[in-house]
Amino acid sequence: MVPEWLDLSAVVVGALAGVLVAQERELDLVGYVGMCLICALGGGLLRDVIMQKGDVYALSSRWPIPLCVMTAVVGFAFPRFVSHFPNIYEWVDMISVALFVIAGTSKAMAYGLTFSAVVLMGTITGVGGGMLRDVFLGEIPQVFRRSNLYALCAVAGAICLYACAQIRDFDQTFAVPLTIFVVVAMRRISLKFDIKSPVEVGLESKLVDAGNRMTNHLRRRKKH
Repeated sequence: MVPEWLDLSAVVVGALAGVLVAQERELDLVGYVGMCLICALGGGLLRDVIMQKGDVYALSSRWPIPLCVMTAVVGFAFPRFVSHFPNIYEWVDMISVALFVIAGTSKAMAYGLTFSAVVLMGTITGVGGGMLRDVFLGEIPQVFRRSNLYALCAVAGAICLYACAQIRDFDQTFAVPLTIFVVVAMRRISLKFDIKSPVEVGLESKLVDAGNRMTNHLRRRKKH
């Protein structure tokens, strides 16, 4: 299991992402608090409900909810502070996804889940808050839209952390920073070079064309 300070760091960064969303949408104080709670605790809540193992982190720990509320109030009271940092939402979003992936993957591994389940739980924890955020705002969740490898970055981070845990001689103190680096670097590269996940591959037409070429080739061979 990850240390408490890392879980709380993920909560604070996720809540800050909620502040930025609330500021962009010009929400009131209730909206600020709601967005902070959803962005910071939504992914972990989905994970705990699905896993049904252990406790619900958002309810069992005394700090997550107060930290979300405090972050929302401070963000609501000092909105201009954020405007001094361009592209801050991009970086906060990347780091929060990485931290939540670590928290979700670690909890799933601690309960001995299979590889596929560990990756799924890590991914859901990483992108679940953003997914609930979009649902509450009446938008198609970003994880379901064509984007700059949003969900794939979470998958890569979960696989990286799981792989580190399976290597016997690997120094596990480097597992967390390495996972953060993988998620942030992959996301940053996809944004810089505008690498996006495909919408439709269209294999039907390619398979039909290949079949037609093969049929024509066989017909020509029979004639000769």
